[in-house]
Order: sequence, then structure tokens, then C-alpha cells
Amino acid sequence: MILRQLFDQESSTYTYLLADEQTLEAVLIDPVREQLERDLTLIRELGLTLRYVLETHVHADHVTAAGLLRARTGARTVAGRAGAPCADVHLSDGDVIQLGELSLRALETPGHTDDSLSVVAESMVFTGDTLFVRGTGRADFQNGDPEQLYSSITRKLFTLPDDTVVYPGHDYRGHRSSTIGEEKRHNPRLAGRSREEFVAIMRGLNLPAPKKLAEAVPENRRCGAPLTA
Repeated sequence: MILRQLFDQESSTYTYLLADEQTLEAVLIDPVREQLERDLTLIRELGLTLRYVLETHVHADHVTAAGLLRARTGARTVAGRAGAPCADVHLSDGDVIQLGELSLRALETPGHTDDSLSVVAESMVFTGDTLFVRGTGRADFQNGDPEQLYSSITRKLFTLPDDTVVYPGHDYRGHRSSTIGEEKRHNPRLAGRSREEFVAIMRGLNLPAPKKLAEAVPENRRCGAPLTA
């Protein structure tokens, strides 16, 4: 499998490019609109054919490049079952996208948002904003629910093998990846915490709203198309 982890400095967003080594068919996970040309250049340099653009959820901190990538490459846009209505494909729990010999399996992991999706590929899981390295996504807008987030992590993600590599949707402290086993043992919001303790932590965060919230959410429900388009 071909894997590239890409980073957007402004939003601290990770974008992931995955491809089957034999067919060179690829998927791009959580692309950022401002990084469109960077991503297209890399796809071209590696000789890949972009088949899918997958969103782990409707983002509030950046605008997706999904619609632009669809227009430029013919790739199909993918979201969770409750995700953006503009997507060509909506995945439910257990659904699989196939790229040659590479299988991507969907896990519905709501809690950060009601449409949050994680993706399992080989011995890796791409967790979007559900699980971070030593943290989690917030759960105080877009129908977020800390109790649901706790269930998604402990009953879905934490049932994966401990050596499964965790690739998060964001990082703000210089981490690139982790493992399920590490997060079980060392994630300060989860390790040794009861559901009630986790919920209390999440409800006490008092974080400011994302700067692009008013712009990003409606545009991302349109696959990145501006509201004036």
C-alpha cells in the first residue's frame, strides 16, 4: 500500500493519500481546499488515479477540496451515512471501498459530530476527529454528544487490535500517529476513565468556536462549493 500523510498548517489538519500499489488506484481522506494543487501534484507525480475523496465528517475548521477534486479528476466523493448530502457515496457501518487489493472498511463513530466516520485499512485506522493522539475531538456542536463519543471510542475503536496504527484528523502538539494500545493506556481523557468522568471532562472544556465554523459547515455540506455559487 502507498500512504502519504499531508498537513495543513492553518487548520492543523491531516490529509491522507492511500493507494493500491498494483492498480495505483487512490483515495484522498479529508482534503483541504487551500491544498488542492499540492495534492493534485502529488497524485500526478506518483502516477495515481484518484477514485475516491472521503470525508470523515462535515468539518467546521476548514473547507474541503472534495468537490473541486471531483471536478478535476472524476473521483467519487464519499461520506458517512449521515454525512454531507452532496456526496456520491454514503457509507454505513461495515461498508467497504475497494481499490485493487486494498480494502477500506467504514466504522460509524459519531460523537464529535453525528456523521463522524472512521476508516480501517489493513493494520491502520483513520479516525478523523473522533480520536486524536492523547486526546479526542470536541463534542459541543454539530449534534456532538460526549456520551456517544465515549461509546464510539471504547466500543468501536478500542476493540481493534492494540497494534493498529491510529492516524488522526488533526494534531496540535507535533504528533503524527499512535496505536490503539497506546491510546488505551495513555490517553488522558480515556485511560482509566469512566463514562461519567469522560463526559464531565468534555463538558468542561469551554473551547472557543472554530474560526471558520459559519463558513465551513454549510460549504462542506455542499462538498466545498461556496454558498454564492
